[in-house]
Amino acid sequence: MDLPVMPPVQPMLAKSVKGVPAVDSVDGGLSYEPKWDGFRAIVFRDGDEVVLASRSTKELTRYFPEVVDAVRANLPERCVVDGEIVVALNGRLDFDALSQRIHPADSRVRMLAEETPASLVAFDLLAISDESLMDAPFSERRDRLEQALASAAPPVHVTQRTVDADEAEQWFDRFEGAGLDGVVAKRLDGPYVPNGRTMLKIKHSRTADVVVAGYRLHKTSTEERPLLGSMLLGLYSDDGKLQHVGVCASFSEARRAELLQELDPLRVDFADHPWGAWQDEAAQASGRLPGGQSRWTGTKDLSFVPLAPTRVAEVGYEHMEGDRFRHTAQFKRWRDDREPESCGYAQLEEVATYDLKDVLL
Repeated sequence: MDLPVMPPVQPMLAKSVKGVPAVDSVDGGLSYEPKWDGFRAIVFRDGDEVVLASRSTKELTRYFPEVVDAVRANLPERCVVDGEIVVALNGRLDFDALSQRIHPADSRVRMLAEETPASLVAFDLLAISDESLMDAPFSERRDRLEQALASAAPPVHVTQRTVDADEAEQWFDRFEGAGLDGVVAKRLDGPYVPNGRTMLKIKHSRTADVVVAGYRLHKTSTEERPLLGSMLLGLYSDDGKLQHVGVCASFSEARRAELLQELDPLRVDFADHPWGAWQDEAAQASGRLPGGQSRWTGTKDLSFVPLAPTRVAEVGYEHMEGDRFRHTAQFKRWRDDREPESCGYAQLEEVATYDLKDVLL
């Protein structure tokens, strides 16, 4: 493979904002697109050679042979395209079905490629032929993408776009019924910035990708039937430390038993865990590690089972209080496409909902 833009390339990212921003809210204007709920993928094609690279730059190629075939049939001979791999079932996106496609057995991969075939939704063009478009404004990249994929057929699609904020608002409401995630706004004059949060995303609820680093047993757990009570969640700070940010709970009894079986193989000793110092009184007093008592928990046992911090989960939350979730988070799904080290506080950036002076009338 010999392209003007070569892997690995980290995709351009988005920062959460409240509400669809006005088209003239930034210099140069904005373009709006539906926010797809799938696996982000940068597609590299050089003739018959195709690489599907994930958000973390790991290869997805072997898991989606039907997408590779579609790329060869529909994309230019030499190009680099940013997009999303999605699976649709019963008229709406199905992330669980998509996640099942990541499987070590080639026979199962081939079977699922037929049973739950994936599609590629393209939304940016990084290179074509011998030309890199990374420094070109998005308006040019988007026009070139439409030209390059003018004759593309399913399962390859070019996402819709508009420069009308009112239409984007309608998309935000209407497309949710099809399993989409919201709306993305992009600067029309912006270059492609790998790993830069230069786009804006508007979602229907707040979510975060967090590291599951431990669990506590449920109060009804017994030796005969152990049950998970809650999962302990962490985010990486700017200095690379895994900080405890809260817990997620509220599972059915059957799910508590399933989760415990799923997580138990990840058990480690405290000496090998980033929160191994939780038993130290000074660490507990800092409030940065789990296990310490507070005026809210009293004498409640807050000990936990440490897990290797290798699993990433998406959770829903209401808002932050300092650097932690204010309330118990809600487990959404596993994110096997995310690297634990990529789960940091930057994804939580948001404007405060209320200002104290507006409350104290």
